[in-house]
Amino acid sequence: MIAIDIGGTKLAAGLVDPDGVVTARRATPTPAGDAEAVWPALAGLLDELVALGRPVGGAGIASAAPMDLRAGTVSPVNIPGWRDFPLVARVAQRLGGLPVRLAGDAVCMALAEHHHGAGRGSGCLLGMVVSTGVGGGFVFDGKPHLGALGNAGHVGHVVLDPAGPECACGARGCAEAIASGPSMVRWAVERGWRPADAARADAAALAADARSGDEVALAAFQRSGAAVAHLITVCVALCEVDRVVIGGGVAQAWDLLEPAITATLRTWAGLDFLRRVELRPAELGADAGLVGAAALLAGGSPLRAVPVRATTSA
Repeated sequence: MIAIDIGGTKLAAGLVDPDGVVTARRATPTPAGDAEAVWPALAGLLDELVALGRPVGGAGIASAAPMDLRAGTVSPVNIPGWRDFPLVARVAQRLGGLPVRLAGDAVCMALAEHHHGAGRGSGCLLGMVVSTGVGGGFVFDGKPHLGALGNAGHVGHVVLDPAGPECACGARGCAEAIASGPSMVRWAVERGWRPADAARADAAALAADARSGDEVALAAFQRSGAAVAHLITVCVALCEVDRVVIGGGVAQAWDLLEPAITATLRTWAGLDFLRRVELRPAELGADAGLVGAAALLAGGSPLRAVPVRATTSA
């Protein structure tokens, strides 16, 4: 299968075999500009994969949201040039009418971890991404839970503190505005943290300083972990997930994030089933989006492709 991973900074595409192994990959920075500036970059990646001459049965797409599965369109908040962009139809046209499936990037991460990673064996899984944003995806009985239009799992926009910091979505106190990498860095800088390299004021530098004992950096991870824990209790209370797999750039500092999550769950999760949820770090890393996108086809996902006629147009 051809797999596509749409992100605000990078477009990636690859060939994925039935065992979830990425056998070929291509990537390019996401261009700035309108829809017609972004699409040719992705189309070029697809053309390169097709040129390899390997048989493919279809394409799966992991995209940032919001999206509308009924129309096959995406409006990623981190790609301003794409608003109601007909991504499914464009990809299907480029691939000569092959079936195309679409889901959110965090949903695909969860599906990949369920099939091939830390989510194996879970009946009710929440996959959570803590990175430049905070997102989630649910997999119930091996199938992704999508919602009416494909936007289920937008856990980063659950409001945890109505008086909290403003979120890019327009609300206040969203989990993303507290727990994401940029939000952690912003909070730490406001309290006096300065990285050794001023050009690297990011979550990785914050983690390095936290490991060196910087009190503000440590507090930033404790604050983020506590927010993630509160978010987990909401999701478990609503859906009774039995396992939470956490990935993303911030979650790479699992040694810093996990203790704060666990301590908060012990303190604030009152009911037994809330405390029983398993926490695991993601296993698949940067390949999770591609592997999960391919699984949309390989796993018989109920997602619908938008019917199109084959065409060679751009």
